[in-house]
Parts: sequence; structure tokens; C-alpha cells
Amino acid sequence: MRRMGNRLTINWSVALLAVLAASALARTQQQPRVIDRAVSFPVALNEDFQFRKTKLYLLTEAAPGQEKTNPDENIQNAGKGGKLGSTAPSSKTTTVQDASIRFERQYRLFGAVTKLDQRERMGNYFDFFWRTRRIGDLTVRLEYKQEKLHAHVQAQELFYPAARGNYKTEFKVVGDDYFDDGRVIAWRCLLIENGRIVAETHSYLWE
Repeated sequence: MRRMGNRLTINWSVALLAVLAASALARTQQQPRVIDRAVSFPVALNEDFQFRKTKLYLLTEAAPGQEKTNPDENIQNAGKGGKLGSTAPSSKTTTVQDASIRFERQYRLFGAVTKLDQRERMGNYFDFFWRTRRIGDLTVRLEYKQEKLHAHVQAQELFYPAARGNYKTEFKVVGDDYFDDGRVIAWRCLLIENGRIVAETHSYLWE
């Protein structure tokens, strides 16, 4: 059992180093554009475009284990339609999930040395995995509501010209936006082509 635990630790350490190296490059890439007013688009769902997977993560100030109930101890995964998978660990998966939680937190806090640096990283993170079977100029838009703003809808988006194949798009609501307006309580993510919504995934609370 001790040998297995050491092996898991080594594997996660190697994975962390690889991802942290890649994250330095990722942060220099295109950042989402904030939309002041989220305009509605007509829906024309198309099977050529599809959301494959969604990963949600809430990074809080309390490290795992410091509180009895810590929101960022759950890495929530969703499939089609934004349905969240269960994150309750069984006895066989507890060790792996604990390592995964530590890995995610270390990844999100990489390079944040001071308390101010770390504060700017706190908040909601969204990773959307999607695919397109044909070439298209696509916009990926995240629309969301925060707990202190109630029904007010905010949006961020990224543009992918001549997109085809598999993609991963990342959004975040962190720092002052998170502390001032609260955590994200409802969201939906759209693939938009030529002013029409061709694919969508959303949380249970989105109306």
C-alpha cells in the first residue's frame, strides 16, 4: 500500500510539472473579451457542433482540509447539457481525488507568491471541451449570473476563425469580480456561428 501511495504521488508530481510548464505558454495566448451587454441570438442547433465535456472549479481562500466543508474540494465535471457528475468519493477513489484536488489548486495558484497575487486567482474557473466536424468561424460565449447581482447576465467570449476539430476554452470569474459580486450561481456556454447558436450547454439553474 505504501508503494502504491508513493507511486501515485510521483505520478501527480510529474503531471503537475508538465501542466505548469504548459500554463506559462497558455497565459500568453488570447484572453476572453468581456461583453458589456449580452445580446440574444436565434437558436439553430447543429449536430456538426458539440460540447463534449465541462469542468468547473471554485478556488477559495481556504486550502483543502482547513474547513469541514470547503467549496473548492469539488472538481465538478459535466457532460452534454451541463449535467454535473457526482463527485462523492468512494473508498477506492478517495486517494486519487484528494491528489486531483491538490493538483488543481496548485495549478491555479502557480506563480501567485503574495497574498494579493493569490487573491486575484480566487473565484470560478470554467473549462469547456468542444468539437466541430466542419470548418467554421465560431464564437464561444460564456453567459453567467453572480449571486450578488441576481438576474443580471454578464458574458465573456473568444473567437475561433476557421475552426475544425477538438478545442478547449477556458473562462474565469476571479479576483475583484468574484469578491465584489459573489460566486457564479448559473451559467450557459454557447457556440455561435454567423449570429446563430449552433450548440449549447448550461447549468441546472440557468433559465
